[in-house]
Amino acid sequence: MKFTKPLPVFDPRSIPVLGVDGHLADVARERLTPQALRERFRTPPVWTPEHSVEKKFGDRQPALAAVLLPLVMRDELTLLLTERTLNLRAHSGQIAFPGGRTDESDVDAVDTALREAHEEIGLPRAHVEVLGTLPTYVTGTAFIVTPVVALVTPGFVLKPNPDEVADIFEVPLGYLMNPAHHRRHEMEFDGVTRQWLSMPYTDALDEMDRGAAARERYIWGATAGMLRNFYRFLSA
Repeated sequence: MKFTKPLPVFDPRSIPVLGVDGHLADVARERLTPQALRERFRTPPVWTPEHSVEKKFGDRQPALAAVLLPLVMRDELTLLLTERTLNLRAHSGQIAFPGGRTDESDVDAVDTALREAHEEIGLPRAHVEVLGTLPTYVTGTAFIVTPVVALVTPGFVLKPNPDEVADIFEVPLGYLMNPAHHRRHEMEFDGVTRQWLSMPYTDALDEMDRGAAARERYIWGATAGMLRNFYRFLSA
């Protein structure tokens, strides 16, 4: 991957919060059930994505990609996310959905998302019920990403690829679909003003980890942008 100018290196946590969207209504709990989501994708509302194209870094050629939004069917739905390893050339160390670049052998974006989820974290296709897709999201690194939303039946055993995935965790969907947890940021880089969202989440500690420090999962950038679009889709 080549860029004419280097990507900015900064800690997104250090960028001031411009505002929090607590004035927006959260998605009603009754809309965050497996059956309600099936119905929503079966008969989708008229809606407009809020985030579609990030301001581009460099002149890298666009590439197709897909990610999986895996919603695990526990007592309440949770979203399965990954933390990328630090050795990756793009978006290293960031919180991400399982997914990646489209291969020539992939049938479509759904096939890409399912293949990548299996390769990255060992999620078996047999546990996945695909609901549908959200509009494409173009990252600043020129990936044209199709988000694939799916329900996941518990009972799977994950096997993270150590070259790509440093950690796997789950966040309650209700937390992410509450704009009171959506924070807005802005930074100027190379003369261009860039804006993004963050949705920090602190892991709940179980009884075995009570002596450990709570860990913040800093969800931001493209992952947060696609989640905001999912919020708009569910609240429309």
